[in-house]
Amino acid sequence: MNSGFLLIDKKEGWTSRDVCNKIQHIFNVKKVGHSGTLDPFATGLLIVGIGNATKALSFLEDFTKEYIAVIKLGKKTDTGDVTGNFIDTKSISDFSNNDLNVLSNSLLGKSMQIPPMTSAIKVNGKKLYELAHKGIEINREPREIEIFEMNMIKSNVDEIILKTHVSKGTYIRTLGEDIAEKLNNVGYLLSLRRTKINSIRVEDAKSLETINEKDIKSISDVLSSFMEVIKVDDETVIKIKNGMKLNKDISLKKSNNILLVDNANNALAVYTKSMNGYLCKRGLW
Repeated sequence: MNSGFLLIDKKEGWTSRDVCNKIQHIFNVKKVGHSGTLDPFATGLLIVGIGNATKALSFLEDFTKEYIAVIKLGKKTDTGDVTGNFIDTKSISDFSNNDLNVLSNSLLGKSMQIPPMTSAIKVNGKKLYELAHKGIEINREPREIEIFEMNMIKSNVDEIILKTHVSKGTYIRTLGEDIAEKLNNVGYLLSLRRTKINSIRVEDAKSLETINEKDIKSISDVLSSFMEVIKVDDETVIKIKNGMKLNKDISLKKSNNILLVDNANNALAVYTKSMNGYLCKRGLW
């Protein structure tokens, strides 16, 4: 199989691009990409597409994500995480686990978050982290995020273990700093681990050291977990590859997109609902 998805449990110290480069070497493939960047200090689930699966990575971008993080209190870094330089120190104000429960509940729902300067968001064609490396800080527009679940416990006097389920675009390092501030403290992320993307769990992922060809999941196997799948005959396959409009009455329960597959369950294209049927959004052959 020269196309499909790999579920990688990324280790600390690797960039997401490092993982893709290694997979290119392991499987001798040219096209490799990933969905949902993990910073080098972070570990956990990274979805990697190889071959034609790279065309489908954009459909994974809006997924919700689950993380476990450790917030270290008493000091603040210029990156919001363990890789940065200390820029502030403050005596730790005491709080209880009950205080954390109250705070967790208050953070649920939608809110606005200002992206950190260490993010890959582009402003005027420049990634924020590229500007940050030059010592340049600019104003950033706040973005809407949503927190679906939040649990915190006080593990030590100066540490909080945070488990949270959040929307796309939520920066956990910023969330960690905000939590520390709301507790009248300063803090940074000591560690960060992504444990889930949509319904895909890190327990189903493999390390780069143990990954092999048997671990490649087909495009249809992964996409079928969040969009309806329609099987078409050989004659329709040809029409689909010519961008044919699809006129079907389909009961959509997962999303406005549908995945079309051939009789062998090979992914052909993703179609999206329009006013008059379904139109091809992305060919996957």
